[in-house]
Amino acid sequence: MKTLWITAEDALSQLGTKPQTLYANVSRGRIRAKPDPLDARRSLYQADDVRRLAERHAGRPRTSAVAAETIRWGDPILSTTISSIADGRLSYRGHGAVELSVAADLEEVAALLWQTPAISLQASKATAAGGSRLASAFLTLAARVTEDLPALGRAPQALRAEAADVLSAVAAALAPWPQPLPLHERLARGWARPEAAEPIRKALVLTAEHELNVSAFAARVTASSGAALSASVLSGLAALTGPRHGGAWFSVTQLVERANMVGVREAIRGMLSSEGAVRAFGHRLYPKGDPRAVAIMASFDAPPLYGQLADAGKELLGEPANVDFALSALAATFELPDEAPMAIFALARTVGWLAHAMEQVESGHLIRPRARYSGE
Repeated sequence: MKTLWITAEDALSQLGTKPQTLYANVSRGRIRAKPDPLDARRSLYQADDVRRLAERHAGRPRTSAVAAETIRWGDPILSTTISSIADGRLSYRGHGAVELSVAADLEEVAALLWQTPAISLQASKATAAGGSRLASAFLTLAARVTEDLPALGRAPQALRAEAADVLSAVAAALAPWPQPLPLHERLARGWARPEAAEPIRKALVLTAEHELNVSAFAARVTASSGAALSASVLSGLAALTGPRHGGAWFSVTQLVERANMVGVREAIRGMLSSEGAVRAFGHRLYPKGDPRAVAIMASFDAPPLYGQLADAGKELLGEPANVDFALSALAATFELPDEAPMAIFALARTVGWLAHAMEQVESGHLIRPRARYSGE
């Protein structure tokens, strides 16, 4: 289904508010906006967001209706000090993620998000040739779940020590290397592409955390039960594999394959017609473009086809390339294995899941919403 955009006049008419209120809702992420391609001085506003907000304000709906809307890209439902997305900027505990990606590595980001001076990870032996690293990560975490202590009732310092141990275990599966090197170096050397280390480092930093996304919420729900930290990471990893989350990179690969056969414009048109969306472009939280994608793509020279796709996507869809596109381009540029984008994403996001799990445990709250029965 095509996304509909409306003018400020139409939006204000539906909302019945002043322009200042409209701009405030945009800055808070409640209404998406983008420049008008016909007049750079004006903006267009996402019709569904405007309608949702207008309906909410009409007659002050019941709490149950507000709650139902909240979990569908609605208002924030959990307080966190881990990260924020505002005005097109991603921050980790108040530090801009793009700025951090200039020099920091994933281990330093983990120390920042976990609020600990530093972390130390163990090296690991290489996995069997040809084996799936993602499958190995699942098996590693599943084996730990019944062995690790529940997270509930343990001191913060104990949880942080266990978080480092869990990250070491995930890294042993996703970035096996016998020497104690930084994780981005372990990935690059394990794939026999040492020249890819710098772009991989940047990608790891920029995908480590992203507010209350699907996998982070899954990790927090699990943590709220008091389960082990490894169980929370296992929940996050399972959610990450979905095609509307971390698995979106596969859609980018399919788009590239189509573009090789029929051209970039026809490939985009075909995917839009068959699937109703082209997941390589746009992000609801970044109406002016995904800054993570921009930073990652600037760290290497992507194949010409990717540049052509990015230009065509912006022209035909009005949306710039997103982080899934950037990870796919990174893998294609350095001829990394097929599962490399997911491996990079999963290793990085493990840091964020552990931060969310520990914050949820320390809050002492159980996440248990009520259901509204609508059957016979």
